[in-house]
Amino acid sequence: MKRILLMGLMLCFGIAQSQSLKGKVVGPNNNPLENVAVFDRTSGNHTHTDTSGKFSLENVEENDIISFSILGFATYEYSVTAESFAEPINITLNEAAVSLEQVTITPEVNTLSQIVAVDLKTAPVKSSQEILRKVPGLIIGQHAGGGKAEQIFLRGFDIDHGTDINLSVDGMPVNMVSHAHGQGYSDLHFVIPETIGEISFGKGPYNAEYGDFATAGYVAFKTLDKLDKSSVSVEYGQFDAFRTVGLFNLLDTKNSNAYVAASLNTFNGPFDSPQNFNRFNMMAKYNLKLPDNQKLQLTASHFQSKWDASGQIPQRAIDDGSIGRFGAIDDTEGGNTSRTNLLINHSKLLSENKKLETRAYYSHYDFELFSNFTFFLKDPVNGDQIAQREDRNILGFQTEFSDKINSETLDFKYTAGIGVRYDDVNDVELSHTKNRYEILDRIAFGNVDQINSFAFLNTEFGLGDFKINPAVRLDYFKFDYENKLSPTYDNRSKSKVFASPKLNFIYSPNRDFQLFLKTGIGFHSNDTRVVVANGGEDILPAAYGADLGGIYKLTDNLIFNTALWALFLEQEFVYVGDAGIVEPSGKTRRLGVDFGLRYEALDWLYFYGDANYTYARSTEEPNGEDYIPLAPDFTLTGGIAFENLANFSGGLNYRFIKDRAANEDKSIIAEGYFVTDFNINYTFRNFVFGIAVENLFDTEWNETQFATESRLFDEPEAVEEIHFTPGTPFFLRGKVTVNF
Repeated sequence: MKRILLMGLMLCFGIAQSQSLKGKVVGPNNNPLENVAVFDRTSGNHTHTDTSGKFSLENVEENDIISFSILGFATYEYSVTAESFAEPINITLNEAAVSLEQVTITPEVNTLSQIVAVDLKTAPVKSSQEILRKVPGLIIGQHAGGGKAEQIFLRGFDIDHGTDINLSVDGMPVNMVSHAHGQGYSDLHFVIPETIGEISFGKGPYNAEYGDFATAGYVAFKTLDKLDKSSVSVEYGQFDAFRTVGLFNLLDTKNSNAYVAASLNTFNGPFDSPQNFNRFNMMAKYNLKLPDNQKLQLTASHFQSKWDASGQIPQRAIDDGSIGRFGAIDDTEGGNTSRTNLLINHSKLLSENKKLETRAYYSHYDFELFSNFTFFLKDPVNGDQIAQREDRNILGFQTEFSDKINSETLDFKYTAGIGVRYDDVNDVELSHTKNRYEILDRIAFGNVDQINSFAFLNTEFGLGDFKINPAVRLDYFKFDYENKLSPTYDNRSKSKVFASPKLNFIYSPNRDFQLFLKTGIGFHSNDTRVVVANGGEDILPAAYGADLGGIYKLTDNLIFNTALWALFLEQEFVYVGDAGIVEPSGKTRRLGVDFGLRYEALDWLYFYGDANYTYARSTEEPNGEDYIPLAPDFTLTGGIAFENLANFSGGLNYRFIKDRAANEDKSIIAEGYFVTDFNINYTFRNFVFGIAVENLFDTEWNETQFATESRLFDEPEAVEEIHFTPGTPFFLRGKVTVNF
């Protein structure tokens, strides 16, 4: 009776009653849309749609304005009426060009990844070199003929080929543990750039889902689930550059779709000795909707590559005229590699808020690399060429369960996951060779078995405009190394457990502003050969990080982001794959600030830029001798993109890296550079004609640089100085694409 009376009084005095607004969001073809931001513009409450497009928004009142937004669709605003609560509402979003206006800032969304999604759609990836460059503040360099994994720089790290960044594609790990060339080696060349659909990233050790190598951060690539259209492209340019790629829709029904993609690249490069580079890629993807809200995804891919390289050359050889800038001391460098991947992803919506996701993968990988960094330092007669080889199998799976509980005072969400990864690496070899084919001496030769099993729990407590995100990850490692150079059977084994707690705070008072404080502990595993050589000490050096920053949507078409951050690394031992030795390095600290700006000046004109400053030092060395070699202290990346301008599209982008120390006392400097690329496309019916120019202003730059001690054939003594790979000069390519 009291309840009826209270309701009557509320109606009489016009007091609105808060209720739950439920509904479903679909696209033009009635396909459910996942992760649509549902935002109550009146109260600030927010939620997101699930995999079936459904949502439930709490504390909604009559006359509230609810906005529905997701990248690639026009934002829709819905006015709540009394009838809105009677039954679930249906919202249909219309497709639209990707724009900053569609970016909604809420505590639940990785907004920086949303911004990168705008970058990706506005200025699509045009080559495998550009895949990682889409991550704000990340710089890469190539120094071995195009077939070797790129060298990566991020947040004051010379990450080498992946030691301090966790990379994955569709949930499958890219980093190679205990690799013949170096720990964490990450070769992304098995990805066809045109198939990249999403790039998610995070800087620092703050995400429990990502474990090993996620110290400077992680980058997770997702390939397209389906193609908008089939296409064939042919590209030709200077230096005998040729590339052709085909993407073909095979199946597109209500419950399933499939496509295949393939590409072929060849390139000789500007070098005096041709690179003879070639790479072939294939990929197939199949998606199937099953009964009971289940989805199954099967992906298979393969790539193989061969190349020659001129290697890193010493500045003194150019200065005395013995070689030109694109010459070589030893042009027998190069290699070949291949990777075959099989990946299964399965998801099941157990209820409106409960979801189970599982993935399993298998990779077979071959690698052979020939290098000569010191020329005739160790062997004055035959030279110092080395060969690094391995044959690897990777198997793994991961299962995640997530649940979400909404109430008037608290929103609670958690994700719990378990998984395992097993690397079976056979005949990991470092040998002294001559002309590739003759083995003069085996320096290291053995088998590696490494197991990483893990569990993580990520929780999110939503308190209005605040979100508190405590999380923890637990990793178990088992390292086995069989030394095949030992006269007797020698198999050593060590194991370790590591806990990685995280605690993040996010405050978003409206859809245009966010403050965050992120803290966490991460790690990267050391090479198995380091582990056994040091008796299991310092197996998993920890990284302690903190970020304080914000994201500001100043207008519908202007977004600014910034962060102050710190990262401290413990003692570690590094296995130098090029020498087969263990080198200790002490504790380090990195302090930095990141800035980013995105501005949509016109419907067809887009500006983007990122500036990053880092102070990186060793904490256990005296002042002046505490520089971290090759650690960048200031980088700048960005560009201008235009599209739908009278059938024209394209853009100009740049990258800058400041001069930096190449050794511990900064007596040797790695020179910085500023390089600009340009592309323009014209669409005529089903055809797209394009021109791309790398290094538009023909800048003379050094793509990768190292302080190396070497000896030339006729030199009496060794010399330590900069050895570098010259960056590509002005490089013009033309491209034709037909869509059907």
